[in-house]
Formats: sequence, structure tokens, C-alpha cells
Amino acid sequence: MKEIRENKLWVNKFSIITDAMDDLEVLSEFYSEGESSEEDVEKQYQKALTIVEDVEFRSTLDQEEDILSCLLEINAGAGGTEACDWAEMLYRMYVMYGEKAGYKVKELNRVQGDVAGVKSVELELSGDYAYGMLKSENGVHRLVRVSPFNAQGKRMTSFASVFVHPVVDDSIEIDVNPADLDWDTFRASGAGGQHVNKTESAVRVRHLPSGVVVECQAERSQHINREKAIEMLKSRLYERALEEKRKAKSETESQKMKNEWGSQIRSYVLDDRRVKDHRTNFENRNTDAVLSGDLDGFLKAYLMWNP
Repeated sequence: MKEIRENKLWVNKFSIITDAMDDLEVLSEFYSEGESSEEDVEKQYQKALTIVEDVEFRSTLDQEEDILSCLLEINAGAGGTEACDWAEMLYRMYVMYGEKAGYKVKELNRVQGDVAGVKSVELELSGDYAYGMLKSENGVHRLVRVSPFNAQGKRMTSFASVFVHPVVDDSIEIDVNPADLDWDTFRASGAGGQHVNKTESAVRVRHLPSGVVVECQAERSQHINREKAIEMLKSRLYERALEEKRKAKSETESQKMKNEWGSQIRSYVLDDRRVKDHRTNFENRNTDAVLSGDLDGFLKAYLMWNP
């Protein structure tokens, strides 16, 4: 059913392109006969061009894992309160992007900052091609602004890291031996009414062979949290397997991925009103829109630059 749904998606896109081109051809004929204006033809041309470019860009999402949902993890860097606030700003940005893009967004785990913001937070974005769209967000995000937490009003630089993992579904087999898992339970943190802090519903699991640690406190039920933690663990192990596959493929690709994960990929300079991606050189001068989830330009620029 999933494969049928994916194929229908591309057939529907082809039909939309065909209809747009037919409309353009008809308008062009009307214009030749003086029955439509040049403005109408230009408007339809731009509409058709946008549709074709969108399908062209989506055709770059051709890897097996691109169609999957994703887990998105944000960690505050060095810098205390300022960095924690920046991590929460990124959290809000991705939540708003996910909602605008039609994905189901769910918070799985959160560690609050000591004064403001979050030290770390993990989201699940469910929907077709969530991972393919957001895989470019892996890396360090840099914020430059006049800090609201500094009494002297100094310009401060903050960092936060973002990691994106594909959510493994039944079409991909990842074997996890229960004997390799070390479980802990603890009380969930944060707001949640009378129940959330009174029972040890939150879980932490360590995969002993790899050292990967996953926490989940999204649900009131420990049983449900354990199932979600296993799913999160499989996703991270799958991402590791993909990383090893890329490294084996070519040394050049390996270095590209290493730079993407380990160095700053994008700068958000609020007082200069610009957000710039350092890989593609794509820039948006509307910082408020970007921080409110307007990421399409950056995501498309990356996929067209590095399909």
C-alpha cells in the first residue's frame, strides 16, 4: 500500500503538470487570436514553471530513506542561557515548519534549560518525505544577535546542533537483540498535570554494542514509551548504517558528510536581518519569516545543490 501511495503521488504530479501545460497552450492560442492578454499568458507560464520546478526538486528525493518520517534532535551548545534560548527558538522554527508542511509533529523528549529555553529536545515529524526534506538540517546552527539576557546589550553568538534521523518503518529491517539493551526508568520532567511527575513512566535505553542512548517521556504509559524508545533506537542505528554506507561509497562524499555534521552550516544574524546557508550560499533577508518556519528556500537550495 505504501508503494502504491508513493507511485500515485508521482502520477498525480505528472497530471498536474500536464493540466498546467495544457492551460498555457490554450491561453497562448487565445493570445494569438487576440482573445487573452499577455499578462494572462505570463501568469499561467509562471504558474506552470513553479509546478515543474517543484517536481524537479522533489525528484532529487530518490534515496530509499527519503520518503520516511524523521526524528529531529536539537542540542544547545556552549553558552548557558543564551544557547538554551537559541535551541528553543530552533525548536519553534521546526515545529512551525512541520505544521505548515502538513506533517504531524510530536515532542518526544525535552530537557529544560536552567533559566530559559531547552538544553535538548527531540521531535518526531510524521509524513511522506519528512526525512528527505529535513536531512539537510544536520549540523551546527549559529545565532548572532543583541542578547536579551545581557544587561549591557552586547552582541552575542550562540550555537546549537541539529541531528535528523529517519524513522525506520516495517519496510526496513533493523535487528536489535534484547540482550544488548540496558533499560532505566525515571520520572518525566516538565509540565504535564498531576500524573507526569508522580510515576516512573519515562524510559532510557542504552544499546551496549554501539553506545547509543535514547530517552522517551512522550506518553503517560511506560509500556508505550518503551515501544517508542525502541523505534527511536532503530532509527539512530539505521542512520549510522547509512553514514557508514556513504563513507564506503567515496572518500569525497565521506568528507562532505563529516563537514555537514561537524561544522556550522547556517548563520542567523538578526541585527543584520539575514540568514545564510554556508553550503549553498542561499540567503533570506526576512529573519522573522525564517524563524517562523519559512525554510523551503533553504531546503530546496540544498537538494538542488547536493541531490
